[in-house]
Amino acid sequence: MKPTDLADCTATELLALYRTGQASPVAATEAALSRIARHNPQLRAFVHVAADEALASARASEARWQRGAPLGALDGVPTSIKDLILTRGMPTLRGSLTVDAAQAWDVDAPVTARLREAGAVLLGKTATPEFGCKGETNSPRNGITRNPWDPSKTPGGSSGGTAAAVAAGMGPLSVGTDGAGSVRIPAAFCGNFGLKPSFGRVPAYPLSPFGSVAHLGPHTMSVADAALMMNVMTRPDARDWTSLPPEARDYTAGLDDGIRNLRVAWSPTLGYATNVDPEVAVACAQAVRKLVDLGAQVEAVDPGFDDPLDITCGLWFLGAWTLWNGLNAEQQALVDPDFRAEAQLGARLTALEVAQLHLRRGALGSHMRQFMQRHDLLVTPAVAVPAFDAKPAGQSALNPDNMLGWTPFSYPFNLTQQPACSIPCGLTAAGLPIGLQIVGPMFGDALVLRAARALESVLPIPRPRLP
Repeated sequence: MKPTDLADCTATELLALYRTGQASPVAATEAALSRIARHNPQLRAFVHVAADEALASARASEARWQRGAPLGALDGVPTSIKDLILTRGMPTLRGSLTVDAAQAWDVDAPVTARLREAGAVLLGKTATPEFGCKGETNSPRNGITRNPWDPSKTPGGSSGGTAAAVAAGMGPLSVGTDGAGSVRIPAAFCGNFGLKPSFGRVPAYPLSPFGSVAHLGPHTMSVADAALMMNVMTRPDARDWTSLPPEARDYTAGLDDGIRNLRVAWSPTLGYATNVDPEVAVACAQAVRKLVDLGAQVEAVDPGFDDPLDITCGLWFLGAWTLWNGLNAEQQALVDPDFRAEAQLGARLTALEVAQLHLRRGALGSHMRQFMQRHDLLVTPAVAVPAFDAKPAGQSALNPDNMLGWTPFSYPFNLTQQPACSIPCGLTAAGLPIGLQIVGPMFGDALVLRAARALESVLPIPRPRLP
Protein backbone atom coordinates (compact mmCIF):
# COMPACT_ATOMS: atom_id res chain seq x y z
CA MET A 1 0.00 0.00 0.00
CA LYS A 2 1.38 3.40 -1.00
CA PRO A 3 1.90 5.99 1.73
CA THR A 4 -0.75 8.70 1.96
CA ASP A 5 1.59 11.14 3.72
CA LEU A 6 4.62 12.37 1.79
CA ALA A 7 6.62 12.13 5.01
CA ASP A 8 6.21 8.35 4.83
CA CYS A 9 7.46 8.06 1.25
CA THR A 10 10.89 6.71 0.47
CA ALA A 11 13.24 8.79 -1.62
CA THR A 12 12.64 6.45 -4.56
CA GLU A 13 8.89 7.02 -4.27
CA LEU A 14 9.31 10.80 -3.96
CA LEU A 15 11.50 10.97 -7.06
CA ALA A 16 8.92 9.01 -9.05
CA LEU A 17 6.22 11.45 -7.88
CA TYR A 18 8.37 14.42 -8.85
CA ARG A 19 8.94 13.00 -12.35
CA THR A 20 5.20 12.62 -12.95
CA GLY A 21 4.24 15.91 -11.30
CA GLN A 22 2.13 14.17 -8.65
CA ALA A 23 4.11 15.74 -5.83
CA SER A 24 6.68 18.49 -5.44
CA PRO A 25 9.88 18.94 -3.44
CA VAL A 26 8.22 21.82 -1.59
CA ALA A 27 5.31 19.64 -0.48
CA ALA A 28 7.66 16.82 0.54
CA THR A 29 9.87 19.22 2.51
CA GLU A 30 6.86 20.76 4.21
CA ALA A 31 5.66 17.27 5.17
CA ALA A 32 9.05 16.40 6.66
CA LEU A 33 9.23 19.72 8.55
CA SER A 34 5.71 19.17 9.86
CA ARG A 35 6.70 15.73 11.11
CA ILE A 36 9.77 17.25 12.79
CA ALA A 37 7.68 19.96 14.44
CA ARG A 38 5.21 17.38 15.73
CA HIS A 39 7.57 14.70 17.04
CA ASN A 40 11.01 16.17 17.56
CA PRO A 41 10.17 17.80 20.90
CA GLN A 42 9.74 14.29 22.31
CA LEU A 43 12.23 12.31 20.21
CA ARG A 44 15.03 14.90 20.02
CA ALA A 45 16.26 13.39 16.78
CA PHE A 46 17.25 16.79 15.38
CA VAL A 47 19.53 19.23 17.18
CA HIS A 48 19.36 21.87 14.44
CA VAL A 49 16.50 22.40 11.97
CA ALA A 50 17.18 24.72 9.01
CA ALA A 51 13.56 25.15 7.94
CA ASP A 52 13.91 28.37 5.94
CA GLU A 53 16.99 27.16 4.11
CA ALA A 54 15.37 23.80 3.39
CA LEU A 55 12.26 25.41 1.93
CA ALA A 56 14.36 27.71 -0.24
CA SER A 57 16.30 24.70 -1.50
CA ALA A 58 13.03 22.84 -2.15
CA ARG A 59 11.63 25.77 -4.15
CA ALA A 60 14.75 25.82 -6.32
CA SER A 61 14.44 22.07 -6.82
CA GLU A 62 10.77 22.37 -7.73
CA ALA A 63 11.63 24.92 -10.41
CA ARG A 64 14.23 22.55 -11.86
CA TRP A 65 11.77 19.67 -11.97
CA GLN A 66 9.21 21.90 -13.67
CA ARG A 67 11.82 22.68 -16.33
CA GLY A 68 12.57 18.97 -16.67
CA ALA A 69 16.15 19.57 -15.55
CA PRO A 70 16.77 18.03 -12.11
CA LEU A 71 20.20 18.85 -10.70
CA GLY A 72 21.15 15.31 -9.69
CA ALA A 73 20.07 11.91 -8.47
CA LEU A 74 18.53 13.18 -5.20
CA ASP A 75 17.07 16.48 -6.34
CA GLY A 76 14.42 17.64 -3.89
CA VAL A 77 14.72 14.75 -1.43
CA PRO A 78 14.61 15.86 2.25
CA THR A 79 17.85 14.71 3.90
CA SER A 80 19.59 15.17 7.25
CA ILE A 81 23.20 15.03 8.37
CA LYS A 82 24.59 13.65 11.63
CA ASP A 83 25.99 16.40 13.85
CA LEU A 84 29.54 15.06 13.57
CA ILE A 85 29.72 15.93 9.86
CA LEU A 86 30.59 19.44 8.67
CA THR A 87 27.73 21.23 6.93
CA ARG A 88 28.09 24.69 5.44
CA GLY A 89 25.72 27.20 7.01
CA MET A 90 24.85 24.95 9.96
CA PRO A 91 26.73 24.43 13.24
CA THR A 92 28.42 21.07 13.79
CA LEU A 93 28.51 20.86 17.57
CA ARG A 94 29.32 17.15 17.93
CA GLY A 95 26.96 16.82 20.90
CA SER A 96 29.50 18.75 22.96
CA LEU A 97 29.38 21.83 25.17
CA THR A 98 33.06 22.30 24.31
CA VAL A 99 32.29 23.40 20.73
CA ASP A 100 31.59 27.08 20.13
CA ALA A 101 28.44 27.45 18.03
CA ALA A 102 29.27 31.09 17.21
CA GLN A 103 32.11 30.33 14.79
CA ALA A 104 32.06 30.37 11.00
CA TRP A 105 30.50 27.25 9.51
CA ASP A 106 31.59 27.58 5.90
CA VAL A 107 32.88 24.10 4.96
CA ASP A 108 31.02 21.05 3.72
CA ALA A 109 32.43 17.62 4.49
CA PRO A 110 32.76 15.50 1.33
CA VAL A 111 29.50 13.63 1.89
CA THR A 112 27.61 16.86 2.56
CA ALA A 113 29.05 18.44 -0.57
CA ARG A 114 28.10 15.45 -2.72
CA LEU A 115 24.53 15.41 -1.38
CA ARG A 116 24.18 19.13 -1.98
CA GLU A 117 25.54 18.76 -5.52
CA ALA A 118 22.94 16.02 -6.14
CA GLY A 119 20.14 18.41 -5.18
CA ALA A 120 19.25 16.96 -1.78
CA VAL A 121 17.28 19.31 0.48
CA LEU A 122 19.24 19.54 3.73
CA LEU A 123 16.82 19.73 6.66
CA GLY A 124 19.32 20.02 9.51
CA LYS A 125 21.59 18.10 11.86
CA THR A 126 20.74 14.96 13.82
CA ALA A 127 21.71 14.12 17.39
CA THR A 128 24.86 12.31 18.47
CA PRO A 129 26.39 11.56 21.85
CA GLU A 130 29.42 13.73 22.56
CA PHE A 131 32.02 13.10 19.81
CA GLY A 132 30.04 9.97 18.85
CA CYS A 133 31.53 8.25 21.87
CA LYS A 134 28.97 5.51 22.62
CA GLY A 135 26.17 3.25 21.41
CA GLU A 136 23.44 5.36 22.98
CA THR A 137 22.42 8.90 22.05
CA ASN A 138 22.49 11.22 25.03
CA SER A 139 24.71 14.16 25.85
CA PRO A 140 25.00 17.06 28.28
CA ARG A 141 24.42 19.41 25.34
CA ASN A 142 21.30 17.85 23.81
CA GLY A 143 19.76 15.58 26.44
CA ILE A 144 18.29 12.20 25.57
CA THR A 145 17.27 11.14 22.06
CA ARG A 146 14.42 8.61 22.05
CA ASN A 147 13.22 5.71 19.95
CA PRO A 148 10.11 6.35 17.78
CA TRP A 149 8.91 2.77 18.36
CA ASP A 150 8.85 3.39 22.12
CA PRO A 151 10.08 6.75 23.45
CA SER A 152 11.08 5.15 26.75
CA LYS A 153 13.78 3.23 24.83
CA THR A 154 17.07 4.37 23.35
CA PRO A 155 17.42 4.65 19.57
CA GLY A 156 20.97 3.36 19.98
CA GLY A 157 23.98 5.32 18.90
CA SER A 158 25.99 7.02 18.02
CA SER A 159 23.84 7.76 14.94
CA GLY A 160 20.71 7.62 17.09
CA GLY A 161 19.29 10.92 15.90
CA THR A 162 19.79 9.85 12.31
CA ALA A 163 17.99 6.53 12.78
CA ALA A 164 15.16 8.03 14.84
CA ALA A 165 14.63 10.77 12.25
CA VAL A 166 14.41 8.37 9.32
CA ALA A 167 12.13 5.91 11.14
CA ALA A 168 9.80 8.72 12.21
CA GLY A 169 9.49 10.14 8.68
CA MET A 170 11.53 13.26 9.38
CA GLY A 171 13.06 13.01 5.91
CA PRO A 172 13.69 9.71 4.11
CA LEU A 173 17.49 10.00 3.93
CA SER A 174 20.15 10.63 6.54
CA VAL A 175 23.89 10.18 6.92
CA GLY A 176 25.43 8.46 9.94
CA THR A 177 28.88 7.44 11.05
CA ASP A 178 29.99 4.04 12.33
CA GLY A 179 33.11 3.47 14.44
CA ALA A 180 32.02 0.37 16.39
CA GLY A 181 28.46 -0.15 15.16
CA SER A 182 27.13 3.41 15.20
CA VAL A 183 25.13 3.04 11.98
CA ARG A 184 24.03 -0.57 12.47
CA ILE A 185 23.08 -0.39 16.17
CA PRO A 186 20.53 2.43 15.74
CA ALA A 187 19.30 0.93 12.47
CA ALA A 188 18.54 -2.28 14.36
CA PHE A 189 16.93 -0.48 17.30
CA CYS A 190 14.86 1.92 15.16
CA GLY A 191 13.88 -0.53 12.42
CA ASN A 192 15.55 0.98 9.38
CA PHE A 193 18.24 0.04 6.91
CA GLY A 194 21.75 1.15 7.76
CA LEU A 195 24.91 0.40 5.79
CA LYS A 196 28.52 0.67 6.93
CA PRO A 197 30.40 0.71 3.61
CA SER A 198 33.91 -0.61 3.11
CA PHE A 199 36.40 1.72 4.77
CA GLY A 200 37.39 4.49 2.39
CA ARG A 201 34.47 3.94 0.03
CA VAL A 202 32.78 7.13 1.30
CA PRO A 203 35.36 9.94 1.61
CA ALA A 204 35.59 11.76 4.94
CA TYR A 205 37.04 15.10 6.03
CA PRO A 206 38.26 15.79 8.57
CA LEU A 207 39.17 12.20 9.39
CA SER A 208 37.81 10.80 12.63
CA PRO A 209 40.01 11.13 15.73
CA PHE A 210 39.06 7.51 16.37
CA GLY A 211 41.02 6.48 13.29
CA SER A 212 40.48 3.91 10.57
CA VAL A 213 37.59 2.13 12.27
CA ALA A 214 35.32 5.09 11.40
CA HIS A 215 33.03 4.82 8.36
CA LEU A 216 30.23 7.00 6.95
CA GLY A 217 27.04 5.41 5.68
CA PRO A 218 23.39 5.86 4.73
CA HIS A 219 20.26 5.41 6.84
CA THR A 220 17.04 4.81 4.90
CA MET A 221 13.70 3.03 4.98
CA SER A 222 14.47 1.02 1.84
CA VAL A 223 17.52 -0.66 0.37
CA ALA A 224 16.95 1.09 -2.97
CA ASP A 225 17.26 4.45 -1.22
CA ALA A 226 20.59 3.41 0.29
CA ALA A 227 21.81 2.41 -3.17
CA LEU A 228 20.81 5.83 -4.49
CA MET A 229 22.73 7.48 -1.65
CA MET A 230 25.80 5.34 -2.30
CA ASN A 231 25.86 6.51 -5.92
CA VAL A 232 26.24 10.04 -4.58
CA MET A 233 28.23 9.59 -1.35
CA THR A 234 31.02 7.53 -2.91
CA ARG A 235 32.11 10.21 -5.36
CA PRO A 236 35.74 11.21 -4.82
CA ASP A 237 37.13 14.00 -2.68
CA ALA A 238 40.87 14.74 -2.58
CA ARG A 239 40.72 15.86 1.05
CA ASP A 240 40.52 12.22 2.22
CA TRP A 241 43.91 10.65 1.56
CA THR A 242 42.61 7.27 2.83
CA SER A 243 39.69 7.09 0.40
CA LEU A 244 39.48 4.39 -2.24
CA PRO A 245 39.94 5.16 -5.96
CA PRO A 246 36.75 6.26 -7.74
CA GLU A 247 34.74 3.41 -9.21
CA ALA A 248 32.38 3.51 -12.15
CA ARG A 249 29.52 1.72 -10.39
CA ASP A 250 25.78 2.22 -10.22
CA TYR A 251 24.71 0.68 -6.91
CA THR A 252 21.11 0.46 -8.11
CA ALA A 253 22.11 -1.78 -11.04
CA GLY A 254 21.55 -5.45 -10.31
CA LEU A 255 19.90 -4.68 -6.99
CA ASP A 256 17.08 -7.12 -7.72
CA ASP A 257 19.29 -9.92 -9.07
CA GLY A 258 18.67 -12.01 -5.96
CA ILE A 259 20.96 -14.30 -4.01
CA ARG A 260 20.47 -17.69 -5.65
CA ASN A 261 23.53 -19.90 -5.16
CA LEU A 262 25.42 -17.35 -3.05
CA ARG A 263 27.51 -19.01 -0.31
CA VAL A 264 26.23 -17.60 2.98
CA ALA A 265 27.85 -18.31 6.34
CA TRP A 266 25.30 -18.10 9.17
CA SER A 267 26.87 -17.45 12.57
CA PRO A 268 24.27 -16.81 15.30
CA THR A 269 26.91 -16.09 17.98
CA LEU A 270 30.20 -15.50 16.08
CA GLY A 271 31.43 -18.27 18.36
CA TYR A 272 31.57 -16.13 21.51
CA ALA A 273 28.35 -14.14 22.04
CA THR A 274 26.58 -15.74 25.00
CA ASN A 275 24.11 -12.92 25.63
CA VAL A 276 21.82 -13.04 22.57
CA ASP A 277 18.23 -12.30 23.54
CA PRO A 278 15.97 -15.28 22.69
CA GLU A 279 13.59 -13.17 20.62
CA VAL A 280 16.52 -11.77 18.63
CA ALA A 281 17.90 -15.27 18.08
CA VAL A 282 14.55 -16.62 16.84
CA ALA A 283 13.82 -13.69 14.50
CA CYS A 284 17.29 -13.85 12.94
CA ALA A 285 17.10 -17.62 12.46
CA GLN A 286 13.73 -17.20 10.75
CA ALA A 287 15.20 -14.52 8.46
CA VAL A 288 18.03 -16.87 7.53
CA ARG A 289 15.46 -19.49 6.52
CA LYS A 290 14.08 -16.83 4.15
CA LEU A 291 17.54 -16.57 2.60
CA VAL A 292 17.44 -20.33 2.01
CA ASP A 293 14.02 -19.97 0.40
CA LEU A 294 15.51 -17.27 -1.86
CA GLY A 295 18.08 -19.77 -3.10
CA ALA A 296 21.15 -19.00 -1.00
CA GLN A 297 23.43 -21.87 0.03
CA VAL A 298 23.49 -21.31 3.78
CA GLU A 299 26.00 -23.03 6.04
CA ALA A 300 26.02 -22.66 9.83
CA VAL A 301 29.64 -21.79 10.56
CA ASP A 302 31.53 -19.41 12.83
CA PRO A 303 34.35 -17.37 11.29
CA GLY A 304 36.76 -18.59 13.96
CA PHE A 305 38.05 -15.63 15.92
CA ASP A 306 37.88 -14.66 19.59
CA ASP A 307 35.88 -11.70 20.82
CA PRO A 308 37.93 -8.61 19.83
CA LEU A 309 36.20 -6.31 22.35
CA ASP A 310 39.48 -5.41 24.03
CA ILE A 311 41.04 -4.43 20.68
CA THR A 312 38.08 -2.20 19.81
CA CYS A 313 37.88 -0.56 23.21
CA GLY A 314 41.63 -0.07 23.46
CA LEU A 315 41.79 1.74 20.14
CA TRP A 316 38.60 3.65 20.93
CA PHE A 317 39.86 4.78 24.33
CA LEU A 318 43.10 5.90 22.72
CA GLY A 319 41.06 8.11 20.37
CA ALA A 320 39.14 9.55 23.33
CA TRP A 321 42.42 10.29 25.13
CA THR A 322 43.71 12.05 22.02
CA LEU A 323 40.57 14.19 21.81
CA TRP A 324 40.71 14.92 25.54
CA ASN A 325 44.22 16.32 25.18
CA GLY A 326 42.98 18.78 22.58
CA LEU A 327 40.66 20.36 25.16
CA ASN A 328 41.64 22.98 27.70
CA ALA A 329 40.84 22.57 31.39
CA GLU A 330 37.66 24.62 31.12
CA GLN A 331 36.39 22.45 28.27
CA GLN A 332 37.38 19.24 30.02
CA ALA A 333 35.13 20.24 32.92
CA LEU A 334 32.13 20.32 30.55
CA VAL A 335 32.37 16.90 28.93
CA ASP A 336 30.05 13.90 29.19
CA PRO A 337 31.11 11.69 32.13
CA ASP A 338 31.13 8.72 29.74
CA PHE A 339 33.59 10.43 27.42
CA ARG A 340 35.75 11.43 30.39
CA ALA A 341 35.82 7.80 31.56
CA GLU A 342 36.85 6.64 28.07
CA ALA A 343 39.68 9.19 27.97
CA GLN A 344 40.91 8.12 31.40
CA LEU A 345 41.00 4.49 30.27
CA GLY A 346 42.90 5.55 27.17
CA ALA A 347 45.48 7.35 29.30
CA ARG A 348 46.51 4.01 30.82
CA LEU A 349 47.63 2.48 27.53
CA THR A 350 51.35 2.23 26.87
CA ALA A 351 52.92 2.63 23.43
CA LEU A 352 53.72 -1.09 23.43
CA GLU A 353 50.10 -1.99 24.21
CA VAL A 354 48.86 0.21 21.37
CA ALA A 355 51.29 -1.40 18.94
CA GLN A 356 50.14 -4.84 20.06
CA LEU A 357 46.49 -3.86 19.53
CA HIS A 358 47.29 -2.82 15.96
CA LEU A 359 49.08 -6.11 15.31
CA ARG A 360 46.14 -8.12 16.63
CA ARG A 361 43.78 -6.04 14.53
CA GLY A 362 45.86 -6.81 11.46
CA ALA A 363 45.73 -10.51 12.19
CA LEU A 364 41.93 -10.36 12.49
CA GLY A 365 41.66 -8.49 9.20
CA SER A 366 43.82 -11.08 7.45
CA HIS A 367 41.79 -13.91 8.96
CA MET A 368 38.53 -12.44 7.68
CA ARG A 369 39.90 -11.74 4.19
CA GLN A 370 40.71 -15.45 3.99
CA PHE A 371 37.37 -16.54 5.47
CA MET A 372 35.51 -14.45 2.89
CA GLN A 373 37.27 -16.30 0.09
CA ARG A 374 35.19 -19.32 1.07
CA HIS A 375 31.93 -17.46 1.65
CA ASP A 376 30.22 -14.70 -0.31
CA LEU A 377 28.46 -13.30 2.77
CA LEU A 378 28.44 -13.69 6.53
CA VAL A 379 25.12 -13.26 8.37
CA THR A 380 24.67 -12.61 12.10
CA PRO A 381 22.22 -10.82 14.38
CA ALA A 382 22.84 -7.08 14.16
CA VAL A 383 22.66 -6.47 17.93
CA ALA A 384 22.31 -9.09 20.66
CA VAL A 385 19.42 -7.30 22.40
CA PRO A 386 16.43 -5.13 21.50
CA ALA A 387 16.46 -1.44 22.38
CA PHE A 388 16.86 -0.89 26.12
CA ASP A 389 15.74 1.97 28.35
CA ALA A 390 16.94 5.45 27.44
CA LYS A 391 18.97 7.09 30.16
CA PRO A 392 20.96 10.26 30.80
CA ALA A 393 24.66 10.58 30.10
CA GLY A 394 26.86 9.25 32.87
CA GLN A 395 24.17 7.24 34.67
CA SER A 396 26.12 3.96 34.54
CA ALA A 397 29.80 3.36 35.22
CA LEU A 398 31.58 2.95 31.90
CA ASN A 399 33.62 -0.16 31.15
CA PRO A 400 34.14 -2.18 27.95
CA ASP A 401 31.34 -4.63 28.70
CA ASN A 402 28.56 -2.13 29.37
CA MET A 403 29.86 0.11 26.59
CA LEU A 404 29.76 -2.50 23.81
CA GLY A 405 29.26 -5.96 25.35
CA TRP A 406 25.59 -5.97 24.31
CA THR A 407 26.52 -5.43 20.63
CA PRO A 408 29.13 -8.16 20.05
CA PHE A 409 28.37 -8.47 16.34
CA SER A 410 29.09 -4.92 15.21
CA TYR A 411 32.59 -3.84 16.24
CA PRO A 412 34.57 -6.75 14.70
CA PHE A 413 33.73 -5.47 11.23
CA ASN A 414 34.98 -1.97 11.98
CA LEU A 415 38.29 -3.55 12.85
CA THR A 416 38.27 -5.53 9.57
CA GLN A 417 36.81 -2.58 7.59
CA GLN A 418 34.34 -4.84 5.73
CA PRO A 419 30.97 -3.60 4.45
CA ALA A 420 28.09 -4.58 6.75
CA CYS A 421 24.46 -3.60 7.10
CA SER A 422 21.56 -4.00 9.48
CA ILE A 423 18.17 -4.74 7.98
CA PRO A 424 14.94 -5.23 9.98
CA CYS A 425 13.85 -8.85 10.27
CA GLY A 426 11.04 -8.78 12.85
CA LEU A 427 9.63 -7.33 16.04
CA THR A 428 9.75 -8.46 19.65
CA ALA A 429 6.55 -9.26 21.55
CA ALA A 430 6.83 -5.72 22.94
CA GLY A 431 6.86 -4.33 19.40
CA LEU A 432 10.55 -3.37 19.19
CA PRO A 433 12.53 -3.89 15.97
CA ILE A 434 15.13 -6.63 15.49
CA GLY A 435 17.94 -6.35 12.96
CA LEU A 436 19.85 -8.92 10.92
CA GLN A 437 23.45 -8.10 9.96
CA ILE A 438 24.78 -8.95 6.50
CA VAL A 439 28.57 -8.72 6.15
CA GLY A 440 30.31 -8.73 2.79
CA PRO A 441 33.87 -9.21 1.63
CA MET A 442 36.01 -6.10 1.52
CA PHE A 443 34.79 -3.88 -1.34
CA GLY A 444 31.65 -6.06 -1.70
CA ASP A 445 29.27 -3.20 -0.86
CA ALA A 446 27.04 -3.84 -3.87
CA LEU A 447 26.70 -7.51 -2.90
CA VAL A 448 25.61 -6.55 0.62
CA LEU A 449 22.97 -4.24 -0.84
CA ARG A 450 21.78 -6.95 -3.23
CA ALA A 451 21.38 -9.49 -0.42
CA ALA A 452 19.59 -6.96 1.77
CA ARG A 453 17.23 -6.12 -1.09
CA ALA A 454 16.44 -9.82 -1.55
CA LEU A 455 15.50 -10.13 2.11
CA GLU A 456 13.53 -6.88 2.00
CA SER A 457 11.47 -8.31 -0.88
CA VAL A 458 10.05 -10.96 1.46
CA LEU A 459 10.32 -9.02 4.76
CA PRO A 460 9.24 -5.43 4.03
CA ILE A 461 10.58 -2.78 6.38
CA PRO A 462 7.81 -1.58 8.74
CA ARG A 463 7.34 1.90 10.16
CA PRO A 464 6.53 2.75 13.76
CA ARG A 465 3.05 3.94 14.61
CA LEU A 466 3.66 7.45 15.87
CA PRO A 467 1.23 8.98 18.36
